[in-house]
Amino acid sequence: MEKLRRVLSGQDDEEQGLTAQVLDSTSLSFGTRVKWFAICFVVGVCFSILGTVLLWLPGGLKLFAVFYTLGNIAALASTCFLMGPLKQLKKMVDPNRLFATIIMLLCFALTLCAVFWWHKKGLALIFCILQFLAITWYSLSYIPYARDAVLKCCTSLIG
Repeated sequence: MEKLRRVLSGQDDEEQGLTAQVLDSTSLSFGTRVKWFAICFVVGVCFSILGTVLLWLPGGLKLFAVFYTLGNIAALASTCFLMGPLKQLKKMVDPNRLFATIIMLLCFALTLCAVFWWHKKGLALIFCILQFLAITWYSLSYIPYARDAVLKCCTSLIG
């Protein structure tokens, strides 16, 4: 129906760019986006909780690092369903949050490297803590003036 409306109004597919055509052909309904967001987010939270539970088992630090990282990645990926992957990537590389994005993705990769290749449990735990801080700082960038408030709060506590 939407395509017919565009053709009748004089805006057929030839006037649209290739990117717009691809996005139109692969777009999901709002209800579907919300459902997949919820599924992905719940999986991410469950993985993070499972990782935290596994932390207290013998040798569970490796499992904690893996599940915590996978949980954070799934929770971050869930927002792609709400915004769409292209818009999500554009927002992630926005100059306001580019540094937080780089640190967050770097911590994801370094956590998994510390667990699987370097076999350093302590380093994996440090990277998990850095993951938490990076994802928090990244998330705060979406709330107006939240970063400024956190910085003022931390400065007043220190000084």
